[in-house]
Amino acid sequence: MPNRKKMPRIREVKNLVVPPPDVWSLSNGIPVYETNLGTQDILKLELVFFAGRPFEHKKMASRTTAALMREGTRQHSSAELAETVDYFGGTLSMPISMDMAGVQLHTLTKHFDKLLPLVTEMLSEPTFPQEELDSFVVRNKQRLQVDLSKNDFVAYRKFTEMLYGSDHPYGYNSYPETYEAITRGDLVRHFEENYVSGNCQIFLSGRINEAARRMLDEQLGQAIRLGERRQLVPLSVNHTPATLHEPLPDTVQKSVRIGCHLFNRHHPDFNGMYVLNTILGGYFGSRLMTNIREEKGYTYNIYSSHETMLDGGYFYVGTEVGNEFVAQTIQEVYQEMEKLQNDLVDDEELEMVKNYLLGTLLTNLDGPFNIAEVVKTFVSEGSPLSAFEELATAIKQITAEALRELARKYFNKKDMWEVVV
Repeated sequence: MPNRKKMPRIREVKNLVVPPPDVWSLSNGIPVYETNLGTQDILKLELVFFAGRPFEHKKMASRTTAALMREGTRQHSSAELAETVDYFGGTLSMPISMDMAGVQLHTLTKHFDKLLPLVTEMLSEPTFPQEELDSFVVRNKQRLQVDLSKNDFVAYRKFTEMLYGSDHPYGYNSYPETYEAITRGDLVRHFEENYVSGNCQIFLSGRINEAARRMLDEQLGQAIRLGERRQLVPLSVNHTPATLHEPLPDTVQKSVRIGCHLFNRHHPDFNGMYVLNTILGGYFGSRLMTNIREEKGYTYNIYSSHETMLDGGYFYVGTEVGNEFVAQTIQEVYQEMEKLQNDLVDDEELEMVKNYLLGTLLTNLDGPFNIAEVVKTFVSEGSPLSAFEELATAIKQITAEALRELARKYFNKKDMWEVVV
């Protein structure tokens, strides 16, 4: 029996290498990234289409199209689709981000032949029933009414709108009239323009046999229409920092967002900012948590985040505090940024953050589904898998001096947008 009174020896995390997927193509040219690992007879199929906001012709068309694709095909109603997936113990979801939309299926390997045809129907003959669209509009208008009473929801909307502009794909917000303006024809157009072979990538993981590969090509290799890759056209953004304080009646807290424009994974400073953001507010032991939650008691939760998209990214600090602590909290946030600009991170803190981040990367390589998620992230954003190993190396090798230089470069108060709701 192990001695429970003795702490296990701390070991250095090594060999953070993404197992390379097998890459092959369907008959219609769609690349398939296959991670054939694991001990259980389960499969995860994910199709990623570059069909997010930058590729839509009308606001909210991308999200509405993705949501309604599983609400009926020429052969099955939405209820029949849901019942069949449930009967065979699978899960079917339609994940969507700013830039991409997709279809995700989890299933036992033995039931792949039962559920794959449903995915094929959704991607070849969705009907977008008018009654389902009407229900979608009503549900989302009701949800929006509830969400607009929440400080954090309103603050996020205001922050991204100020950062990018109300007409930018990354900055516009939804309103009741936005949903009311969507028509069935808008969904058909978005689907036909974006859900095509050249705009698609497939990620298959789990215990994969030759029968599954053959079925995938017989179904999706024939059903997904041929088409070219949609090209992202960069749009101009607002580069003039501003401050907004918006009252929300009958609230005892205020939601704070402080941030600025940054960059995506392709930028040479991304890896360093990954570490710097973690030190500032990216984990539970961060400086913002230690100072503003633990020492000052101004908030229950405070964090910082670096969000990345195909066309750029942004950094922000987010928290909710009592009305009487807003000014002090904002002051402390900027002081923590200034400390990173002026003082070197000590060896003990830097080592702890490095170990935390390397442990997180190690978790990302635990099991075929997690590995496939890493593959998807880098491939869909146009980065080689070696970028994962470069990130791990950068975490190990980054110095306190390099972090201070990054803080001086990107944590300047004059460059920050500030929203308080």
